[in-house]
Amino acid sequence: MKCEPSAYTIDDLERDGTTSWEGVRNFQARNFMRDDMRVGDPVLFYASNADPSGVTGLARIARAGYPDSFATRKGHRYFDPDSREEAPTWYMVDIAFAENFHGTVPLETLKHTKGLEKMVVTQKGSRLSVQPVAAAEYDIVVALGRGGAAVVPAPARTAKSAKRPRKA
Repeated sequence: MKCEPSAYTIDDLERDGTTSWEGVRNFQARNFMRDDMRVGDPVLFYASNADPSGVTGLARIARAGYPDSFATRKGHRYFDPDSREEAPTWYMVDIAFAENFHGTVPLETLKHTKGLEKMVVTQKGSRLSVQPVAAAEYDIVVALGRGGAAVVPAPARTAKSAKRPRKA
């Protein structure tokens, strides 16, 4: 699951314990959340549009897909006039903190690691905020994150990043 650090970070999730993953407005990503994610499923927490972009920690699905309540809330930035409570268009999940790598396993490392050649996030043009990861790929990334050799240390937190902003 990808999120921009200006919106929400693994440090924020560690502080909060759990959060909803709302605001996804891509049908394929929505389908992954609605149809495929189950309570307890592991999650790679990925910082996108970061320096460097990459996996910063782990989470777990705490609540399986349910209608995104913000889609029917007029005036909310995630409001969608075509989504209705009785026939929702958009879904969200809740995630729970599992582990902070205290750094980043950079995308460049993922692209050059044996066993991750077919990982969706390493493919050119892969822009979905929610993507499937094979079990073997997950295990490789976790080993990289825990091993530290491929991890770029996290920068010092600023007052801005300590706030709880909304996710994209």
